[in-house]
Amino acid sequence: MSDASSSLPSKSYPAAEHPGDTPRPEVHSGECDARHAGNAEETVPVRIQPGELVLVATPIGNLGDISRRAVETLEAADLILCEDTRTSARLLREYGIRTRTRPLHDHNEEQQIPALLDALGKGERIAVISDAGTPLMSDPGYRLVRAVVAAGGRVSAVPGPNAAVMALTLSGLPPHPFMFSGFLPPRDAARREVLARLHAAECAGLSATLIWHEAPHRMAEMLASLADVMGGTRPAAVARELTKRFEEVRRGTVAELAAHYAQNPARGEITVVLGPPAQDDSTAADLDSQLRAALQTLSVKDAAALVAGITSLPRRTVYARALELARGAQ
Repeated sequence: MSDASSSLPSKSYPAAEHPGDTPRPEVHSGECDARHAGNAEETVPVRIQPGELVLVATPIGNLGDISRRAVETLEAADLILCEDTRTSARLLREYGIRTRTRPLHDHNEEQQIPALLDALGKGERIAVISDAGTPLMSDPGYRLVRAVVAAGGRVSAVPGPNAAVMALTLSGLPPHPFMFSGFLPPRDAARREVLARLHAAECAGLSATLIWHEAPHRMAEMLASLADVMGGTRPAAVARELTKRFEEVRRGTVAELAAHYAQNPARGEITVVLGPPAQDDSTAADLDSQLRAALQTLSVKDAAALVAGITSLPRRTVYARALELARGAQ
């Protein structure tokens, strides 16, 4: 992929079949017209309301991926809250956006909320951007949005790039349902605990494509944990440097990907996509049946301990499921 473009996309039309021909309008059936009615309106001028908070999606790599509406919104705002003002400065310079900026990150968000609510109450128009992609998705902003909503304020958004969704669409894995979980814990024991809880949920019936971001220096270790806990034969994909010059999507089983990245250290921004368990995967159906059988003769505590030992799932997670089954049977 090419590097960033310095100009906004211009309106395009269907290409003519021969030089000099007048481009012909696209023709859709009535069914498509009905299905997409209202989805492709004419360009509407940006009107940020006084006292409005707007979440603006920004490029995940290629600066040319920002929308015209995003640029106009950032220009019209009185203040732009950035995850890191130094990172956002390049994007803002690229498009000549001179709106004042202020950092908003995990360490200062809670403290800033009162002053920001006061500014919104006085009619200031505030935009929120992250270092890359859609705000709040593994990025700061949730606590501010919650506070504005609780105060009866107006919150809007300008949609755009999202690395998790792009990785999902490129993975070749079932696109829905899916579950995005941000980053897994960096320490192996905590990471395996989280994965074990997800695996227990799969044993209880969860069937979804799972998505995480991961740091390159933890990539091989994370995939090894994934293979051990979720199963090495599960289909998966690793999407790296999306929209950038060295974009790469590698697909295979979890074991194959773990072996590759053990020998070839990853670089750049990474998203990992794990396919759902196979329908004939016995572990995905056995937890409840094993617990029900054990509960016929054992207490909830003893049944959970027995099945946790059989399945290698966390005892606490199995106990919670056993308790639910026991209550449902009463």
